[in-house]
Amino acid sequence: MTTGSSVRKRHRASANGAGAGAVNHAQEPAQWGRAWEVDWFSLTGVVLLLCLAPFIVFFFVMACDQYQCSVTHPLLDLYNGDATLLTIWNRAPSFTWTAAKIYATWVTFQVVLYICIPDFLHKILPGYVGGVQDGARTPAGLINKYEINGLQCWIITHVLWVANAQYFHWFSPTIIIDNWIPLLWCTNILGYFVSTFVFFKAYLFPTNPEDCKFTGNIFYNYMMGIEFNPRVGKWFDFKLFFNGRPGIVAWTLINLSYAAKQQELYGYVTNSMILVNVLQAIYVLDFFWNEAWYLKTIDICHDHFGWYLGWGDCVWLPFLYTLQGLYLVYNPVQLSTPHAAGVLILGLLGYYIFRATNHQKDLFRRTEGNCKIWGKKPTFIECSYRSADGGLHKSKLMTSAFWGMARHMNYTGDLMGSLAYCMACGGEHLLPYFYIIYMTILLVHRCIRDEHRCSCKYSKDWERYTAAVPHRLLPGIF
Repeated sequence: MTTGSSVRKRHRASANGAGAGAVNHAQEPAQWGRAWEVDWFSLTGVVLLLCLAPFIVFFFVMACDQYQCSVTHPLLDLYNGDATLLTIWNRAPSFTWTAAKIYATWVTFQVVLYICIPDFLHKILPGYVGGVQDGARTPAGLINKYEINGLQCWIITHVLWVANAQYFHWFSPTIIIDNWIPLLWCTNILGYFVSTFVFFKAYLFPTNPEDCKFTGNIFYNYMMGIEFNPRVGKWFDFKLFFNGRPGIVAWTLINLSYAAKQQELYGYVTNSMILVNVLQAIYVLDFFWNEAWYLKTIDICHDHFGWYLGWGDCVWLPFLYTLQGLYLVYNPVQLSTPHAAGVLILGLLGYYIFRATNHQKDLFRRTEGNCKIWGKKPTFIECSYRSADGGLHKSKLMTSAFWGMARHMNYTGDLMGSLAYCMACGGEHLLPYFYIIYMTILLVHRCIRDEHRCSCKYSKDWERYTAAVPHRLLPGIF
């Protein structure tokens, strides 16, 4: 289903300003975005992820439900013959229609908020950018329009949640944790349905055929996606909705449900649970406050929409990004004051680096370098690239302030915050530290993946940039 011309704008190169060298370059535009071809190493990784990722999620949730969040005890039970895969599976709660109704209501509610209520917060909140916004230019040279109303959706959802807990009592605040494993099956159903739907949609009625990429390998196409921005109707964008609505809006609600369960079980809420709720809520609110900026990030700018995002946002994100709170339900940890203060400082410092780094880039982009950062005008390298439609475009890569210290200092801050979430759980078990292990692998891989794309996109200009800023994540080290 194609969207109207009012939703997308195509930018083509102007006829003037091209020399002989530029004509040559136009015959072979740089290929950027997702890969066209798949090597055996990438294919092996794709197949392993498709097969193992659902079991990884089940393993961690099951470990908490049956083994007090120990990751070694179920493995030892299997090794010693005290349990089998079948007995572990049979002990796990199964799909229930109650959970299906809860999840169907949740997703439907978020769709209604996303589609039917245009953003009004940008009219009353100074500094907030919402409403209809342009996305980044796609590889085919298109610019999509988006309705940015995530902060509004988050506020409406949480106001209703608090109102229910305090006044209406339609459902228990522990409703999420009480149906946690049955909800896991429901999220898997939606994740696989959405991933399969957009896979066939790309073949039968793509939103924009020029931004589709077919590798010839069904597994890679299914996982990494074919369509760049699959849409239904004018405004329902699969990538923006699933990246930012059912999973991330739910993130803070899930943590609140964990805190309510801790109160129900023990009669109090630990300072570690409060820290996890506060630090992760800051991250979630930052995401929605800067949702318009998010349109310029790698998820929107480069990733196609397939199982990786569809299933990942429905299942992986809500179940594994909230492991710290789940762990604290089964293992209430009361931190000493110095430990709690250290976790809070680390989390806030990581958030500051993450946000300040992204703010510097955003300010630099909006002013095209005509601004002051850290008291002086930023330095940069000017680059050029061509989109798939042959259009010639200019870009500037900043080489000062945080962006002069390392090429991905925003990821460094993100990792510091991730470590703080884990450290709030103490050091007795490995399970809550899965998040920092996963985020390190994810963000290092993103560094490599992003830089490969930038190298293809900017060619020799990228070599100049990496020479000026030689480190990726840790200044002076890596």
